[in-house]
Amino acid sequence: MLAVLMWSAAGALVWYLGGILTGLPDEDALRGIGAMARATTVFDAHDRPAFAIFKEQRIEVPLSRVSPHVVNAIVAVEDQRFFDHGGIDVIRIAGAAWKNLLDGWGTQGGSTITQQLARQSFLSRDKTVRRKVMEVVVAARLEDEFTKEQILEMYLNKVYFGDGLYGIEAASLGYFGKHAADVDLAEAALLAGLVKAPSTYAPTVSLERAVAARNAALLAMRAAGIIDRGAYDEAVRREVRLEDALRAQEPFGQYFKEEVRKQLVQRFGWERVYQGGLKVYTTLDLDLQKAAEAEVQRSLEEIERRQARRRRHAAADDQTLQAALVSLDPRTGEVRAMVGGRSFHQSPFNRATQARRQPGSAFKPFVYAAALERGFTPASLLTALDTPVMTVEGAWVPEDHSTGDAMTIRAAMRSSSNRAAVRMLQEVGLAAAVRYAERLGVGTVPSVPSLALGSGEVTLMSMAAAYAAFASGGLLPTPLLIRRVESAEGEQLSTASPRAERAVSEATAFLMTTMMADVVDAGTAWQARRVGFRLPAAGKTGTTNDSRDAWFVGYTPRLATGVWVGYDQPRTIIGGGYAGDLAVPLWGRFMAVATRGHGAEPFRAPGTVTTAAICRISGKLATEDCRDVETVDRDGYPTRQSMVVTEYFVRGTEPHEYCAGHAHLTPIRGPIAEATPALPGTSVPLAPGTGAAVATPDAPPVEPDTARTPPQPRPPGFWRRLFGF
Repeated sequence: MLAVLMWSAAGALVWYLGGILTGLPDEDALRGIGAMARATTVFDAHDRPAFAIFKEQRIEVPLSRVSPHVVNAIVAVEDQRFFDHGGIDVIRIAGAAWKNLLDGWGTQGGSTITQQLARQSFLSRDKTVRRKVMEVVVAARLEDEFTKEQILEMYLNKVYFGDGLYGIEAASLGYFGKHAADVDLAEAALLAGLVKAPSTYAPTVSLERAVAARNAALLAMRAAGIIDRGAYDEAVRREVRLEDALRAQEPFGQYFKEEVRKQLVQRFGWERVYQGGLKVYTTLDLDLQKAAEAEVQRSLEEIERRQARRRRHAAADDQTLQAALVSLDPRTGEVRAMVGGRSFHQSPFNRATQARRQPGSAFKPFVYAAALERGFTPASLLTALDTPVMTVEGAWVPEDHSTGDAMTIRAAMRSSSNRAAVRMLQEVGLAAAVRYAERLGVGTVPSVPSLALGSGEVTLMSMAAAYAAFASGGLLPTPLLIRRVESAEGEQLSTASPRAERAVSEATAFLMTTMMADVVDAGTAWQARRVGFRLPAAGKTGTTNDSRDAWFVGYTPRLATGVWVGYDQPRTIIGGGYAGDLAVPLWGRFMAVATRGHGAEPFRAPGTVTTAAICRISGKLATEDCRDVETVDRDGYPTRQSMVVTEYFVRGTEPHEYCAGHAHLTPIRGPIAEATPALPGTSVPLAPGTGAAVATPDAPPVEPDTARTPPQPRPPGFWRRLFGF
């Protein structure tokens, strides 16, 4: 019977030991213990660290870049005989066993640093005899495979220090704003004191407990003879000063970071992005990003103050006003700043890339670009503006702020005339307008007459890129966020070169720019100048009906920026609010900061473009009589002013007829460079029954200085009746 029991016990022991051995890591796993989850670092356009993407916030460092204070403190607290034992400290185990016998199992641990590394890398944290035996076996194997310095380096890079910080480098940066090589004695002792209970002792959780753990670590160092009494006293008295240099850099650009993260995961997979330590070099300019977020916040607060003044005692709305901004280099498509809403933490929905909204009058440049591509010029006269357009709902004349039955394309653009835009769409044809809108990258749009007034839905990113095509000579850039990606070892994994496709001709792009420059200088975007933006620029406002969306997209030769203001569930932003009041000041203030130091770089005409002096009423070659024309200003005062302007044309499309609309013909000889007077301009809602939110009046421009005389009691003249002057 005794023999049976002995054999049974032996068999059970063999079975038990076999279970332990089969659960141990193989040789490959053991040699690969140094592999650990590493954070991906995202750099900005100037190669400055901007963001980290991680499963565990960790930055690996060699032992040579760790302060000796840290090494001494960790060894004193966790394993005083680390450099003398072979992975298992028999003396410490015996002491821990005696303590457990007195106080109960599990109250005292005897694990060495090597054992802790084995547990962190391969084993569970269960306090069982089986796990402890496995820990001892793996520790012994680690001591055979690696040097003490290698084991300590892996341990310091793996161990958790609390508050999401893994490894000594991340902990040093996250708590003290220093690299692990630079921490002093007191800081090193605090870090060493966290290891036993990082979630409890973290200084960001309880500074009092962290200081107590630090002082205990200092006492252990003094007892081990590592530091003397003077160093101990000084370190104990040291005040803890926390500074997060690891995560403090991330208050800005969270919408940009999320777009980068999604692209990386799609390309490389979740595991490699979160644990592979990639180095990602982006197009983001952190300084511009900070300016963009500051101006978005400022503009939203200004609008909300206006809302509050109007509501007075009205109940507060549960919706939050939002704004978005995208800024990119029109030559390369590299995105320099992106704001997807007022707060990423409140709403990660990116209104710059994900929201599709109707752009209102900001869509009109695509219609006029299609017209220029088909032979029209800025001086082409659009007539019969009061003639109804036939729709499925019946005859329709778009509501408009302006009067008169004719105007040039340039005047139509500057004044944002709805009737002119719809007439232009009739002239070029729906199919052509849709085709050019798609060529300019704004996506599929509806083939309906209201298209001219922005009834299609677009993203802010696509609008900014489309306008960038006008800034870059007709080449549509592909928005680019990531320049290149490298592995943790520096191997280049991918690189992205700027891409652009021809959307319109260089001449068309330039002519569109000159017309949209009028919008900034003397049209609905005049407030960009009021808020301090001074460089040559072009752009277009857009306001949808009931002031539900406010847009402005504009550009210089070096930067294209689009802004949008509105609610996620469309509703009136503010009664009578126009894009010129709601979106343009945001754009102007941001661009004033973003282009600081750029200089007044002009838009350069291509060789295919020429000029001619024309009458801005008829669009024909000017005569001397066009210099002195009687008109009536907006207040009804008669005045006289020149109607002569210098206009740009693609060579061969200049007019050949002289203006015959005045008393007699006297052709002008020589060059003329008289400025175009500013005209009031807006745009308004669309056809009934289309279901489209479309253009509404934009803010009026600054009025030109004109000489006034008292009103004369006489009937309006021919030109006033015809053009509404």
